[in-house]
Amino acid sequence: MRIGVDLGGTKIEAAALSDDGTIALRRRVPTPQGDYDATLAAVTALVAALERDLGRRGSVGIGIPGAISPASGLVKNANSTCLIGQPFDRHMAARLARPVRVANDANCFALSEAVDGAGQGAASVFGVILGTGVGGGVVVGGKLHPGVNAIAGEWGHTPLPRPRAAERPGPACYCGRSGCIETFLSGPALARDWQAGRKAPAGKHGPGDGKAAVAAAEAGDRHATAALARYQDRLARALAQVINILDPEVVVLGGGLSKIEILYENLPRLLPAHVFSDRVDTRILPPRHGDSSGVRGAAWLWDKAELPQALETPR
Repeated sequence: MRIGVDLGGTKIEAAALSDDGTIALRRRVPTPQGDYDATLAAVTALVAALERDLGRRGSVGIGIPGAISPASGLVKNANSTCLIGQPFDRHMAARLARPVRVANDANCFALSEAVDGAGQGAASVFGVILGTGVGGGVVVGGKLHPGVNAIAGEWGHTPLPRPRAAERPGPACYCGRSGCIETFLSGPALARDWQAGRKAPAGKHGPGDGKAAVAAAEAGDRHATAALARYQDRLARALAQVINILDPEVVVLGGGLSKIEILYENLPRLLPAHVFSDRVDTRILPPRHGDSSGVRGAAWLWDKAELPQALETPR
């Protein structure tokens, strides 16, 4: 049995998977805001509850909104800031009395969709998160490729390719730079672009309300329609950069904005202008598992052959 945990900013979800990928049981609790020790305790309690109810011990993989630094062994780049600078994987291994694997939540999404999701059977998959932020993960040959610096797939913090005059220098990003892909393609970015066109107060529709912009475009709002057209053009340029470097067989879109259906119709038409090839065979697909990809991908961090090792209690 594999147990996956998705540690999010507002909720922590845990699920137990059987070998065929069926979710046997799942539980979720609110994330203790800004409290590291309480977060450790909440994850431990969720795993214990699953194992108690199922009567079995499982391997544990955890997806976090950040990464474990190969240099320091501590969490970096986490928007749940209480995790930053902590040896989270070691603390969880000690509490659960077994080895624990920890990966970035976007990597877990990519792995889930590559193993038995929209990218199943593909030789290479790039998993995209388009939500409050923009991230990604790379899977090659069914194996997660985190990279030597644990930042593979972090395309959200590269510059928007081929920026137009009006896109320079670009919005300020929390990472300290300007014009990052995330500042153009996140949900809040789409909302800001729409509101700017309408000359509406910045907070009228709430922070990060990209869904409202999409709904307005569907209702015929010309400012929302224009913002959504700009969004698709920018997404095509940004994905073309990834395709030019990785040339993945499949790109799976995830996050709240992955539900925009016209993306799957229009991106294949927009990509060829920016990809260095005579044609583009990369498939752009919606996720099969949706919001469940986080826990599923975390569970798949352990291969079946590794499960005996994953269940060993450290001496």
